[in-house]
Amino acid sequence: MFIWCTMLFLLGIAAFLDSIFNYGDIFRQINSVLFMLISLGLLIRTTTKIKAKKIEGYESRIRNLELELKALKGDRERVPADI
Repeated sequence: MFIWCTMLFLLGIAAFLDSIFNYGDIFRQINSVLFMLISLGLLIRTTTKIKAKKIEGYESRIRNLELELKALKGDRERVPADI
C-alpha cells in the first residue's frame, strides 16, 4: 500500500507541474492539488498505522510479561521457605 501511495503522490506532482507549465492541458490545477493532498493523506495514514501496529505489539508483549511475572510470583509463594 505504501508503494501505491507513493506512486499516487508522484502522479499528483506530475499533474501539478503539468498544470503550471502546459497551462493545464492534461490536468487542471485544482484537481492536481486535490490529488496530491489526498495521496499525501494516504501516506500519512499508512505511516501512522505502521507506528500504531508497533505500539500495539509492545503493549501485547508487556501484558504477556506481566502475566508471566504474576505466575512466577505465585509459584514462588507456593514453594516452602526452608528449601
